[in-house]
Amino acid sequence: MSFSHLSVLHLLWLVPLAAFLIAVRHRRTARALEQIADPPLLLRIAGTALPGRKGIKASLLLAAIALMLVGLAGPRWGTRYEEVERKGVDLMFAVDVSRSMLVEDVQPNRLERARREILDFIDVATGDRVGLTAFAGAAFTQCPLTLDYEALRMFLHALGPDLLPVPGTDLGAAIQTAASAFDGRDHTDKVIILITDGEDHESRGLESAKAAAQNGIRLFVYGIGDPTGGPIPADEGGGFLKDQDGNLVLSKLDEDGLRRMAEAAGGAYVHSVAGDLDLDLLYFEGIKHHTEARTLKSGKIKVQDEQFAVFLAFAALFLIVEGLIPERKIP
Repeated sequence: MSFSHLSVLHLLWLVPLAAFLIAVRHRRTARALEQIADPPLLLRIAGTALPGRKGIKASLLLAAIALMLVGLAGPRWGTRYEEVERKGVDLMFAVDVSRSMLVEDVQPNRLERARREILDFIDVATGDRVGLTAFAGAAFTQCPLTLDYEALRMFLHALGPDLLPVPGTDLGAAIQTAASAFDGRDHTDKVIILITDGEDHESRGLESAKAAAQNGIRLFVYGIGDPTGGPIPADEGGGFLKDQDGNLVLSKLDEDGLRRMAEAAGGAYVHSVAGDLDLDLLYFEGIKHHTEARTLKSGKIKVQDEQFAVFLAFAALFLIVEGLIPERKIP
């Protein structure tokens, strides 16, 4: 069994509290009745208390409260498989995880900004399969195309410079690896969203962008960083990287190169600015505007049925029975 809203179960502590309040109420009611009338008169007015009825009624009420809380928590059990139909495009994120992405010319740093932008993007994407390629001096597909956005979130949180041992930035390898994740038999539109500061040490980015375009893949580029550059944090010992002459090594955003790559692959270039709407803007005004969403089957997913109605039905039944049980026998 699992729950859709597990935190609601924390309210079960209200059940023992309710039991205490019921006991206090019964005690105070009994004392009040004793004060306003003699026992013989009270017997004629209120009737004879039926043994155990108060306890039964209290138990039914407490059980109803507990069942309602469990029902509100959204219990689920019993698995079944549903055919998933989607209407959207295939999107592969290619994210630069080289050490230059730790530069803090955007807050908190380039890589963390990229991660947050993609997480915000996922919240507005509907029906699109999404995947993730991480790259530095080499590239690999970290998350294949999927409709499971939670899986992508998990992989995003694992992004970091230590993910790839090969230093540098190879934009060509990033585009080629992301492009290889698409199924050539699938006729849906294919899009790569490249997120990088644009320093292409291998100078293969433009060539790979043209090759992707020939295969029907659009490339949208999200440039992150400042054109004036910033120092790169050192791997060990703190401080920043320096060249052989002791000068700080600056990492600068190469907007011109990134823009040429996007144009060569029929896409668009966007520069990251303050705020969290950059990728949203790219999605709605760039990707959705220039691509055609198709309705396609995408296999089956395992789902669990919501069972809250069972608990709420029993809670209602217990409340009805509790109301029908008399506490006293009237003469």
